[in-house]
Parts: sequence; C-alpha cells; structure tokens
Amino acid sequence: MSAISRSTLARAALGPLAAVVLIAVLNSGAIPPYQAYSVGLAAVYTVLALSVGLLAGWSGIWSIAHPAFFALGAYFAAYGSGHGWSVEAVVLGAVGCGAALGAFLGSAGARFSMLYVALLTLAFTMVSLEVMGQWTEVTGGDQGIPMTKLHSALGLGTLASAGTQAQYIAVGVAGVALGVGALARPGALRMRLVAAKSHPMAARSIGIAPEAQSALAFAVSAAFAALAGVLLALVVGFVSPDPFSLTLAISLIASVVLGGAGTLLGAVVGGLYLTWAPTAAESAGVPQPILQGVVLIAALLFLPGGVVLAAGRLVRRLLRRPGRSAANPVEPAVDPPEAVPAPAATAPELLRLDDVAVTFGGLKALEGASLSVRAGETVAIIGPNGAGKTTLLNALSGLVGGGRVAGGASYRGKPLLKSRATARRRIGIGRTFQHAETFPELTVLENVLCTRRRITAEHRAAATELLERVGLAHVADRHPDELPFGLHKRLDLARALAEEPELLILDEPFGGLDATERTLLARQIVRQQERGTAVVIIDHVLDDLFAVAHRVVAFDFGRPIGEGEPGKILGDPRVRSSYLGEGGDREELPPRDGTERAAVRLDGVGHSYGGVTALHGVDLTIPQGSVIGVVGANGAGKSTLGRILHGTLPPTLGGRTVADDLRSALVPEGRALFKTLSLRENLEVAAYAAGIKGAELRTRLTETAEWLPPRLRERMGMPAAGLSGGEQQILAVARALMAGPDLLIVDEPALGLSPAMVDEVYARLGRLAHEGLTVVLLEQSLGRAASACHEVLVLHEGGIAVRGEPADPAFLARAEQAYFDGQDGASVPVPQS
Repeated sequence: MSAISRSTLARAALGPLAAVVLIAVLNSGAIPPYQAYSVGLAAVYTVLALSVGLLAGWSGIWSIAHPAFFALGAYFAAYGSGHGWSVEAVVLGAVGCGAALGAFLGSAGARFSMLYVALLTLAFTMVSLEVMGQWTEVTGGDQGIPMTKLHSALGLGTLASAGTQAQYIAVGVAGVALGVGALARPGALRMRLVAAKSHPMAARSIGIAPEAQSALAFAVSAAFAALAGVLLALVVGFVSPDPFSLTLAISLIASVVLGGAGTLLGAVVGGLYLTWAPTAAESAGVPQPILQGVVLIAALLFLPGGVVLAAGRLVRRLLRRPGRSAANPVEPAVDPPEAVPAPAATAPELLRLDDVAVTFGGLKALEGASLSVRAGETVAIIGPNGAGKTTLLNALSGLVGGGRVAGGASYRGKPLLKSRATARRRIGIGRTFQHAETFPELTVLENVLCTRRRITAEHRAAATELLERVGLAHVADRHPDELPFGLHKRLDLARALAEEPELLILDEPFGGLDATERTLLARQIVRQQERGTAVVIIDHVLDDLFAVAHRVVAFDFGRPIGEGEPGKILGDPRVRSSYLGEGGDREELPPRDGTERAAVRLDGVGHSYGGVTALHGVDLTIPQGSVIGVVGANGAGKSTLGRILHGTLPPTLGGRTVADDLRSALVPEGRALFKTLSLRENLEVAAYAAGIKGAELRTRLTETAEWLPPRLRERMGMPAAGLSGGEQQILAVARALMAGPDLLIVDEPALGLSPAMVDEVYARLGRLAHEGLTVVLLEQSLGRAASACHEVLVLHEGGIAVRGEPADPAFLARAEQAYFDGQDGASVPVPQS
C-alpha cells in the first residue's frame, strides 16, 4: 500500500476545500457576475500554469508547445458539443490525445539540449495552430466555433457553457488539480523526475531512464493543458484562434517564472496573472507584450525563485526562524574494522569479464580487461591517473556514453554488456561516483527513496533504517547542499545500497575524507562483505583500500598489468613502475649554487573545497631558475598547489609571497586548448589575454613559433583538434610561453602520451630551464620527475611527505615509501623493482 502521510493528505485537501469555499462565495452573489467570469477564467489558467510550472520545475523542460495542447482541448470540447459527444468522451478524448502528443514530444526532445527542446516545442505550436486555423470544417477557422452544451453518458445531467455552472466546474477542477499536485509532490513520480533532471548519469545508475521520465512528464503535463482547454471552452462558450497565439506561450512562461516553477501556489499566482494581465496593461496604457517583458525581467532579476518562494523567505524572516546550519556532528572515535576473510575458491562467480575493451573514436581507454569477482569478494582496482579504472567501472555500469564497448562480460551467468544501464540496477548492481553525484533538489531521504518506482510504507521504513545504518538519520530531511562533504559521500553510498545490490561498485569512496570518516566508510564496506555483497572498488588512498580488499588488480594504459594480494601487489615491478615511472637518465640541468632568490614562497598554506581539505601545512620555496617536481598520486593535491603557486587560487590558510614583477603561467591538466581554433589563434588568444598586441604580438608569435617543432610550425593554420596528444601538449606549453612568464607550471605534462612524445615534451621543457625559466612540474611519475628536476617533493593527502634532490641516492627510496603511505621511509626497507 502506498504511504501517504496525514500531513500530505491535509495539504492535498486544501485545494479542493478552497475550491468549495470559492464556489460557495460565487453562489452567494458576493462577487458580481463580470468578476465571477474572471474568477472562472483564472481557475482555467491556474490548471494551465500548473501544467507548465510542474513540467519546468520537476523535469527542467520549458515548453512552448502548451498553447497547442490548450487549443486541442478547447476545440475538442467545441466540436464535440456540436456533434452530440458526451462530456466523458470529450474529456477522455482531449486528455488522451494531449497525453499521446506530449509523450511523443517528450521522447523526441529528450535527445536534445534545452535550446533544441524549446525550438522543437515552438515548431510544434506553430504547425498545430496553423493546422487548426486551416481545418475550417472542424475549427471554423478565423470565425471560430461555438460551444453549446454537453450531455453526460453516465446520466449526470447536462453541462451548459458560458454560465455559472461552467465557472463552478472550472473552480472545482482547479482545486482538484492542485490537490493532485500536492499528492504527487512527496511521491516517487516527482522524485524520479527531479533525479533525471538533476543528474542524468546518476539517475541511470539507479534505474531511472531520463528519456522515459521526460516522455512521462510531458504526457501528464499535456493532458492537464488539454483539460484546461476543455474548461476554457466551457467558461467562454466560444473557441477561436486568438487566445492560442505565441503570445500566450510567452505569457505562460512569464507567469510560471513570476509564480515559481514547481510550486503549487505559484500556479495560482500564474493563473491570476494570466487573467488580469490584459486588464492591467490596458489600465497602465501600455501594450501587453511590454508589460509581460517588464514582469519577466523583474522576476528574473529580483524574484528568481518566484513570488511564492520569496514570500516564504520573507515570512520566515519576520517570524525569526533562521535556516538550519549544515549538520556536522562530532563522530565518535572508532577502531578500524576487522577484515572479513575472502570467500572460498568454490564460492559462485558473480561477475566475469573477458577481454573487455572500450574505445572513444581512435582512443583505446580500456583494452584486454579480464577479471572475475566471486560473491562476497572485494576486488580493488588500482593504477595511476588515466589507467582506465573509471572507464572499467563505467563499462560495468553501462555508463560509457559515446564509447564503444567490445569483449564479453557476464553477471550471474547472463550477458551483461548489452543490457541497458537502467536494467543493471534492477539485476542487482549499485554504484557510487567519485564526486558523490547526489540530487540537490531532493532531501537525503528522497535521494534514497527515488530508487523505487512506487513508494510504500515498507519502503520508507527500509530507507530510514538504511540512513540510520550509515549515520544519516539525523539529516534525513536536509538537502545535500546543506551537508558537509563526508556526509555527502555517505549519502551517495546509501543510495547505492538501497534495494540491497549483490554487486557494489565504488568509485574513489575514500577520496577527500578525514581519518575518522575513512574508518567509518571501511566499516560500511565490511558490513556489506558480511552480508555477502561483492564489491569492486577503485581509490588512490591505498592504505584504506588495501585494508578492505581481498584481491587487487592493477591497470596501466587501459590494460591489466598485475594481480595479487593487497600486501604483495606493490612488490610487482610492473605495478610499482606504473606509479613511480621509469627513472631513465638524468637530464643535464643548469647548475644551482644555493644563492638563488625565491620566485615564489608559500608559508603554512592550506586549502579546502567546501569542507574537503586539499592542502594543509605547506611550506615551500621555489628558487628562481630551478626545475621543481611535485609528485603524488591522483588526489594528493598537486593541481591545487599548482593553482596557488600560479596565483589564480587564493589559499584558505597561509600566505603566498612572490618576487617583484613575477609573471607566471599555468598549463592545466588536460591542456584546455581551444580545439576549433588554429594553432596560431590559440597562441594569439593567450597574447591578447596578457595584453600583448601589435608589433610586440608579432615578435612574440615568431619567437614562440621557433620553439615549436618544425612539423607544428608548418601547420599553424590548422585546428588544434587535428594534433596528436603530444603535439597538443607542446602547443599548450607554447601558448603559456606567449605571456613571457618567469615561472611556468605544467600540470601532468605526460598524461596520456606515448613514451616517445613524453621524451619530446620533457626535452623541450628542459630547454626552457636552460634559458633561465623557473619550471614546476606536477607529475604522477616519480621516476620521470627525478630524471628532469633539480628537486622533488612528494605530496600525500595534501601535505609534503618528503622533499629532496634526486641526485641523493637515498632520496628515491624515501620518496617511494612516501608516495604510497605518506611516511618518510629513510629507515624503512622498500621493495626494490
């Protein structure tokens, strides 16, 4: 049985109750007949505004097609009244046709962006209204068609138009429509619509198909708009094309924005606005489109959430009820959980992959991935950034987007790869996301409940018990943006655990958590192991990862390179090399004598993102003319440190001091080139940003082009998208050089490049060092940084674990130890590769 609380029933009853009261007032004669007509018209427009507002607020779809649905209902009623149709046939026919056309538009528009949906609905309205205007046998064309009366096939009497009876019915239907909206608000329909709107990929992972939700939402909304059209014909008594122009579409959007998209009272405000806006414009002596434009602009600027939300905030302020602060309870100290033994070798095989490959165009993101997972087993996937770990998880979840998946995979003995992402949730696969992609417009409890198609009392009780189990029961009625990062991650886990999956896929669950939160998360994973849940998990926090894993599979360059027990896997030379890189021969660097001035100095620098500590206690001096390597695993804080050194990110704590007139440039991870611009235009854009133009620009462009390899100098007019990855990296460095920097910071210069291109990129960076440029390299590969830098520091979980000169034979052993566990391994024996 569906769970409908008493408070929900009470709120739903307010709409019909208000309608009954208003009908009584109308019947008493307290409202003059000409005003009663306006009240009936306002009720009609309330239903219409409700159909548009809930579609926009709950599904994120702004439709310009609703005048056509509105007209469909009106003409259906008028034509039916002249041909002996019953009121039941008219209502069912209009609502059914509207729903069918709405479902078509919703399913077609789901494949496009918001702009194209708007254009699609605009085209639909233009075509529909033109057809109605030309189909004179049915619509009467410009002359219109009268609406007389409708008989009930159920023996309920005759329904006359253009009178008090029609006005009462319009008011009553509006009240019932508001009541239905109130009943739907806490239900699964709204939750799933909002989830699909908020984050389509995360919605797919819990079994929600955004395309189906868009079609359903549009169908229901169009049905209500057609019903409003039937009411319009009844209240007015005559149907002509004039009320259904594109002006109505603009007025509808303005009314929804004014009232508040997604709110029930906002629909009432919108209905009142649509009814009295023409009168207000006439009284003010201005054309109605001008009034609509002013109202829309004012609402967007001063009431972005609409009148209803603004009034609610004002009332709370007057009543002095401040909003609740984000919950951040003090967690009790907990001991690490006891490990659950690995399942026996005879345990049933739950998941099996055979040579799975994922390609994006010509890029092989995953190749030859083969592994198996037994029921109750936890398998950790490790590897450096770009190794293919997340691609593997996305392939298991069916979320590879535009990638092409090949190979074989079976789940419980049945083929997996050909099943849809939404179906994988139903067969028992749940997953979390690296950045905890929750649904911000839903409460914590609703984020868990939205996994259900229908919500019963048992489902609510199970969701509440789950929140209690993960430590979120005290914030069940909060929204995700009110939570600190640690609780946000727990919510992502709770949503994945809803419906008790047999296979749990975790994408970097430990990232960004403090020690206590990581221990609590480990306890949750152990509890799932005790329940027999299989877990596939990736993370860069290796200590916590290995504490819960039964087996580890290492990946690099999209391929598995090693497999073993957590305590032994890092002893594999290939695995260790994938993280640390090959040392190679040290580059010949310009000498330093220790008297160099500081280009940049950081003192006690720390930085946090919304409660997540990315850096802490960083004291660092970058000498002029030096090449400094900052090494660490993904998530160690390298990019944050690079942006602080560059000056584009002010630190949360501590200070940054720079040499006089220091000019710095940053080459971001991923290069961030303007792919559609030519090589020359990419360089010119950087110069313009630095204020360089005219003769200086031409000189700087010539000098920078000389730094490029000949094959790039010969292709300065081609788009940057046509370059290989290594060539794009070289262009990105050249673009940074256009500003004439004294300090160059390069984030992950070798990411995704072949060994030959890595050598070329580093050789060119070495040339810059010989020319006196100060260079900071943010690298994952310890070996590569050691061969190319004067000095290397290792970051681990936001702090400097160790720092030294690669020329020191003892330093690399210490750095390797610090890379993996953050400890200075000066006296700790390290496995040799």
